[in-house]
This record gives sequence, structure tokens and C-alpha cells, in this order.
Amino acid sequence: MRCLAARVHYKTLIVICALLTLVTVVLWNKCTNEKALRFLPRAPLPPPSPRVDGLQQQPQPPEPPPVVGGVRYEEIDCLINDDVTIKGRREGNDVYLPFSWMEKYFEVYGKVVQYDGYDRFEFSHSYSKVYAQREPYSPSGVFMSFEGYNVEVRDRVKCISGVEGVPLSTQWGPQGYFYAIQIAQYGLSHYSKNLTERPPHVEVYDTAEERDSRPSVWSVPRGCSLTRSYDKTRISSVRQFSTPENTEGISLPLSNTKDFIISFDVKFTFNGSVSVVLETTEKGPPFVIHYVTSTQLIAFKDRDITYGIGPRTTWTTVTRDLLTDLRKGIGLSNTKAVKATKTMPRRVVKLVLRGRGAIDNITISTTSHMAAFFAASDWLVRNQDERGGWPIMVTRKLGEGFRPLEPGWYSAMAQGQAMSTLVRAYLLTKDETYLKSALKATGPYKLPSEQHGVKAVFMNKYDWYEEYPTTPSSFVLNGFIYSLIGLYDLAQTVGDRDGREAAQLYSKGMESLKAMVPLYDTGSGTIYDLRHFMLGIAPNLARWDYHTTHINQLQLLASIDNSPIFRDFVKRWKSYLKGGRAKHN
Repeated sequence: MRCLAARVHYKTLIVICALLTLVTVVLWNKCTNEKALRFLPRAPLPPPSPRVDGLQQQPQPPEPPPVVGGVRYEEIDCLINDDVTIKGRREGNDVYLPFSWMEKYFEVYGKVVQYDGYDRFEFSHSYSKVYAQREPYSPSGVFMSFEGYNVEVRDRVKCISGVEGVPLSTQWGPQGYFYAIQIAQYGLSHYSKNLTERPPHVEVYDTAEERDSRPSVWSVPRGCSLTRSYDKTRISSVRQFSTPENTEGISLPLSNTKDFIISFDVKFTFNGSVSVVLETTEKGPPFVIHYVTSTQLIAFKDRDITYGIGPRTTWTTVTRDLLTDLRKGIGLSNTKAVKATKTMPRRVVKLVLRGRGAIDNITISTTSHMAAFFAASDWLVRNQDERGGWPIMVTRKLGEGFRPLEPGWYSAMAQGQAMSTLVRAYLLTKDETYLKSALKATGPYKLPSEQHGVKAVFMNKYDWYEEYPTTPSSFVLNGFIYSLIGLYDLAQTVGDRDGREAAQLYSKGMESLKAMVPLYDTGSGTIYDLRHFMLGIAPNLARWDYHTTHINQLQLLASIDNSPIFRDFVKRWKSYLKGGRAKHN
């Protein structure tokens, strides 16, 4: 009996153990399947089966939304202003719209960049930059933020003229014309760079006056001649050269791979040329830039680029930026814009002389800012007319509702920036020629636009100097402020006696600016001009680069005028760059 009971208990224990094992296995399989379903991609649903016994298969429940980074989202239609529908994404209570749509709709900016090895998205409300003002502004110092300007590389600059040494604009006409505003900016930018950059590296390749300069460095083919002789006009020795026609010319090896500003003193006694051979990033034979004794502006054929530099029958210095000359030549077109090119110079191979003349002081340098500055200053002196202005010889159509400006019109912005350039040239050289030209430039400020001047009057009360002296008046803000800066530079330089007229014009203009600057504030940006007031049309909103120009100009004025209005507007207009808005009612 005792053995039977033991046997029963033993069997019961085995059954219980078997049941526990079975339950454990079932639960383990269930957990494993749930984990696999959570992490593995869902298999596609099987196609619906045919009807069975006349009954349709029950519809399957919808797939759950995709999982990205552990967060569930689902696509959602977004109706924009009851007008168009775009696809967005919803994650819980948040809805996300594509940035490609947002940047166009809201005119905002953003891009994915790598930072410390990780991708991140950088968003900005504007694309332009405000520069720190150097306190206080001085007529002999850096002009605003112009050290960052590179006028010659603009696609609306056809080239740097070989005859005049200044940019030729194609902004309003593909034929090219000299535009005083652009020429003054060219000078002011190089003047400012000269003050802010380190001195350039200069490599001297040949100076005839030096005793150790040996003609043997030059390659002189048979039939050509190169001699050292004394020039009474220079009171120094020079290289006299002569080559017959159809010769390879006399050459000087340069082999410079670092710098691309070439300069030389030259005098031709007969037609000739100075050519520079350039090895570039483009495969094939080198490019050759020819500076020839003609008035031809620019030409490009095969790999030869030609610039006319005029007769040069007296001693002059030729300074050329080989990088700019190369790219303007390759990009030459019959349209307003120069074609873009990726070609870059790698090595200045050699210089080649043809014709008859003399040469001296051949150098290559990193920069030559003062040569560009004085080229602009001297052009302004040579091309000022009897009224004191620099006529702009191209038709300008500011917009519908304004009468076109016919060739020969003046610009207050050109007058002001020319003054700022000429004053600096005078302060550097003490040459009265520059100062007299700057004083003469006040003439168009005193005449109304309809009398071939630049003055307008707002609401019969406030004097305004017009960048574009249109009918009706346009009241462009940035051009007016540039005209005031030029008057300030002149008045500060010449003093109370000779500068009284400039000081009075400046004072009246500043009074107008302080009264009228609120008219240019939209509450989220600024306005370029007042055409909405003059023509009763939609306002002409300033692009962000013009908006920051307005800020930079007011910062400059705040450094010389303690009126709180300039600092207040600078602060408010800066906030607009980061999405700031004026308060609503």
C-alpha cells in the first residue's frame, strides 16, 4: 500500500513538470515572435482570396505608419490658404512641412552642412551680413565695409579697360560704358583693402638701373636687339628693345606660381605689344594675354586674349591683374553678363616684347591696391565735365511710371562716392587737383532734377539728392546716404572756409534723412525707394543685401552724429534679419 502511494505521487510529479515545461516553451515562443515583429520589416499583405460561399473576405486593418528613428509619423495632406495642397508629415500633434516649400513661400534660407563630422540643418531668415562699424568714421579711413568688395569680378563688369585702367560696366547695356559709381567703388574698395590687408609680396624680375641685372637672362632671337641705355626723362637706365615684324619676340622667363599682379614701366616708339604667357588649370597649350598699342577694348580667339592699352608713347606704368584679365577674356560674351569659367592661372611662364620701345621695373606681386585706387581717382579727374558731374551715358529705366533717364544724366550717388574717392586721393598726395575736383562735384546737388541736377524736394519741405533723378522723383534711400557721406568727407577735409557749401548741403540732407527714414520701415524689413508714395503702386521692398546696406550706412552716420534716431533704427532693422517683427494692434 505504501509502495502504491509512492508510485502515484511520482507519476503526478512527472505530469506537473511536463506541464510547466510546455507552458514555458509556449510563452518563450510568443515573446520571441513579438520582438521579431517589432523590428523586422512587415511582409506585404497577401492578395485578397476569391469569394467563398458567396461571401467577400473581410477587409484587413490598415498598416501602421512607418517608424523612423523610433518615432512614428504618417503623411498628411496640408491645404495652404484654401489654394494648394502639399504633402506634410504628422507626428502626434506636430505637423511638418517640406523645407523646399517653406523657403520659397516664406523667402527663408537653409541647408544641410557637416559640423564635427555630423550633419545638421542651418536655418536663417536672411542671407546678408551687417559689418561692425569702425568708430568713428574718418574721411581718411576705410570706406564702410568696402574692403570686402571685389568690383572687378562682378559679372556685369565686362573687363578692366587697358587704356583707362578702370572697370567697364554692362549693367544696363551689353556694349559696355564707364559708370562713375562703379569706378568710384573700384577705387574705394582697393583703398580700403590697402588699409586692412598685409603688405603684398613683390618679386622684382628686371630693373635696368641695377648693376647686377644682366641682359643674358633675356632670350633675344636673331634680328632682335635689347640694350641698356640712359633715359634723361626718367634720370635712370632702361631696357631699349626692337624686334622685326613676325618674330617670336624678346622674352623674359618669370615662372611665378604664387602671384598674378604684373607691373612694368613702358614707352613705345612704334607699334608693339607686351605679352604674358600663362599656364592654367585647363589642359592644352597655355593662354597668352597680349597688351597691344591700340584702343581695342578686349578680344578673345583660341587661347589668345587681347587688351588695347593705347599708344603709350610716353613713360607710363601698366599694372594688370592676370587672373581678372584671363577670366574676363575667356568669359567674353555679347550679353550683359560675363560667362562664368572655372579656369584659373597656375603659373606666369614668361613675358614677351614685340615692336620698338623701352621697358623697366618688371614685377609680379600679390596685390597692387594703390595702383587701382589711383587709376579710379585719375579717371574721375579726367572725365568730370564743366558742371562738376560725371554724366552716365546710358539710358536708365527705373520702372513703370517713371520717365526714362536719357544718356547724360547725373547721379547723386556717383557724385558722393566720387567725392569720397577724390578726398582720399588728396589726403594721400596733397595734390590740389583731386581736391578741386571734389569741390566742383557739389554743383549738381544745387540744381533740381529737371534742370540737369540731382536735387528733389519731398512734400515741398525736405531736400533730397537723387541717385536716379527721375520724373516723378523716386527717393532711393541708399544712394541718398552715399551722397551725404561724400559731402561729409569733403566738408571735413577742406574746413569751414572752402567747405561751407558742402557742409550746408550735408546739413540739409541730414535733416531730411532724420525726418524721412521712418517712411522706409515696413515693420519686417526696409523699402528701396518711395515709388509707392509717388506713383500709388505697391512698395519696392529692399532685398536683404540692400537692407543690410541701409543698416551699415546708418551705423556709419551714428558714429559721426549722436542723434538717437540712427541707433534706434539700426537696432530695429537688425532684428528684422532674424525674423523680428513690429508689434501689431
